[in-house]
Amino acid sequence: MSKLTNLMVGATISLTGSAAMAAKPIPPAPVARVEPVTDTYFGEAVADRYRWMENDKDPEWLPFLKQQNAHARGVLDELPKRDALLTRIQQLSGDIAAPARVQKAGARLFYQQRPAGANNFKLFVREGGKDRVLVDPTKLDTKTSHVSLDWWEASPDGARLAYGLSKDGSEDSVLHIMDVRTGAVLKERIADTQAASPSWLADGSGFFYNQLTNKVNTPERYLDSQVRFHKVGSDAAKDPVLMKRGLDPAVAYEKIQSPYISVSGHSDHAVLMLADVREEKRFYTAPLKDVLAGKAKWKQAADFADEVTDFDLHGDDLYLLSTLKHPRGRLLKTSAKAPALPTASEVVPESALVLQGTARAKDGLYIKAMDGGLGKLQRLGADGKLTNIALPFDGTLASIAADDDAPGALAILSGWLQPTGIWSVGADGALADTGITPKPAIDVSAYTTERRYATAKDGTRIPYSLIYKKGLKMDGKNPAFIQAYGSYGASAYTPAFAGRTLAFVDQGGVVGYANVRGGGEFGREWHRAGQLENKPNTWRDLIAVCEDIQAQGYTSKAYQAIGGRSAGGITVGRALEERPDLFSVVVSGVGWHNPLRYVAEQNSYGEEPEWGAITDPAGFKALKSIDSYQQVVDGTRYPAIMLTTGVTDPRVAPFHPAKMAARLQTATASGKPVILRVDFDAGHGMGSTRAQQDAEMADTYAFILSQTSGK
Repeated sequence: MSKLTNLMVGATISLTGSAAMAAKPIPPAPVARVEPVTDTYFGEAVADRYRWMENDKDPEWLPFLKQQNAHARGVLDELPKRDALLTRIQQLSGDIAAPARVQKAGARLFYQQRPAGANNFKLFVREGGKDRVLVDPTKLDTKTSHVSLDWWEASPDGARLAYGLSKDGSEDSVLHIMDVRTGAVLKERIADTQAASPSWLADGSGFFYNQLTNKVNTPERYLDSQVRFHKVGSDAAKDPVLMKRGLDPAVAYEKIQSPYISVSGHSDHAVLMLADVREEKRFYTAPLKDVLAGKAKWKQAADFADEVTDFDLHGDDLYLLSTLKHPRGRLLKTSAKAPALPTASEVVPESALVLQGTARAKDGLYIKAMDGGLGKLQRLGADGKLTNIALPFDGTLASIAADDDAPGALAILSGWLQPTGIWSVGADGALADTGITPKPAIDVSAYTTERRYATAKDGTRIPYSLIYKKGLKMDGKNPAFIQAYGSYGASAYTPAFAGRTLAFVDQGGVVGYANVRGGGEFGREWHRAGQLENKPNTWRDLIAVCEDIQAQGYTSKAYQAIGGRSAGGITVGRALEERPDLFSVVVSGVGWHNPLRYVAEQNSYGEEPEWGAITDPAGFKALKSIDSYQQVVDGTRYPAIMLTTGVTDPRVAPFHPAKMAARLQTATASGKPVILRVDFDAGHGMGSTRAQQDAEMADTYAFILSQTSGK
């Protein structure tokens, strides 16, 4: 009998009006074995009682996860509203066709979309007014496993397609190649291509791609990747390596940076990009013929300190989007042959808009922008004139795609109550719905949205959005679920069609999204204000938002829930610890909770620019401040907590939520449940099926309602 089995104990769970009265017993949560390991950082000792969970080969690891999940299922499956919520969520998600990406290539239009009722995303091509399926990963599913389409890129003429498939949400892609005309999949298979980012030659004869070089599920996984070139029809094992660390003494960089080579059909130059977790990147140029010959003499166009976040290559012109001394971004132009950023001309000056990216069309350069989380679109014409293009509604401009040889562009647009769709942008600036994504038969007339601002302790105004039913009573008795992220300069919670969320709103709930600092809603300054030593602003902004909606009567402490996913686990974990009295429920989805131990997981050292390096005193201090696992205090009356993880998660190791769950279960004095929900055939969520997402959301909403109803 294992130590884990010996340590199993009964659990008393307080579930308002639900499982506490159920006749069916709830399997108890396992009590994890305690084997403390102490690390000393700059004279400070830090004990880790559950270090063993970092070893997924430990014989007690999977049994621990299974028993935690059995306990969670025992709690969740008995909640009275869970089944009804799942039915409603399935109906809502089943009615929605969800587009993810679009590309114009020659006479063909490619788009990735999960059709209404489908369980996963598929890739389609539209040609001559007719659509056909190119890649359907659901045909590769088994009873115990599923396959997802991770990424794809068509050649400029639309004749060929490179795409990546992986199993069970692992994102561990294998590259495939297809002849688009016939649909035939060629014999080549290239493994370790999670971040391949293929860039095709203009004639479609081959492409550059990034390949990982280290083993899966090791801290070295994403270190020292390399760029190779694949000629279609050749042996992939013999693909030449064109850039890796140490290959070219003139291009020195760190192990956490990944190299990528990009080309344009309208330039005889190539761009080498070195990228890590930061928004800014390093760029070089070289003649394409020299790159293909393996004789490139790369010329540096921009260093990390120049804060260049995006580029466009057109003929001999290299356009660079820089935030250096211009935190909302400006667009510069220099020579691709002899790049010189100090003498580059400014073609789009900084404004109130946050510039995010570009897409080149025949009629100019389309610029994706944002204003406090709301999408904006501009076009820089060949005459140098900048035009603002009006969008049909306030919402999110998720992406913009264009073809060098065709005027206009394609945009993916969404609003809180406007379904996501693929829109065409004409050369005249007019937008029209392409009809590629059918509108769902969901009546949104009963709902409303509101954009508000809370004031943080330092006086900063924090925007947030709410969705609720019209006629909501401001009596403080409405369950409210406020979610936040706030990392990497990413704008995670901008308007996206409510969809499944309406199931919670139908129950009298309020759904909200806080645009806390650390994101990119207001540019680089907003990011830096929630990064490294400034990270406490992120969770304190969330606290300020919750205090504001409570003061306005939307909800109260007894009805307040907060949630965050991935790096949002830092946000909710630390908010939970600073103000356990302010919330009734906390939900952390695949959340980061023990960042002091980033060195033990697959993402590992690549996170250092965002959080800090453990080998640096300031980095250690910053990391400790965001480590919610290490700051759990015994005897605290914590709110009800649900943590989730996926066993194949490549981005946030499962030990993060597992350690946090074990620690909270032993520490809390409130008698409220702390559960760990586990998906054994899912990862970080990118490759999860519709059914998996439906089930997790039903569990989340049922858990929140069980803890916020009737108090």
